[in-house]
Amino acid sequence: MLVLSRKKDESIVIGEDGSIEITIVEIRGDKVRLGITAPREIPIHRDEVIERIREEQKDQPVETPATDG
Repeated sequence: MLVLSRKKDESIVIGEDGSIEITIVEIRGDKVRLGITAPREIPIHRDEVIERIREEQKDQPVETPATDG
């Protein structure tokens, strides 16, 4: 894990093309608000949301293609 220090209104850029930018919007107590700029095709979720999505997908039956016999 890469750990970086940033102050309010400072950013980090991810990817060689700089297509993902994360900016520190606000720091209030023990909470940090992040602004994320990324292409629309890149999904962005909080950790607990992506875990819920994975759990729901795991519970879904796997569809297999029908074959003509």
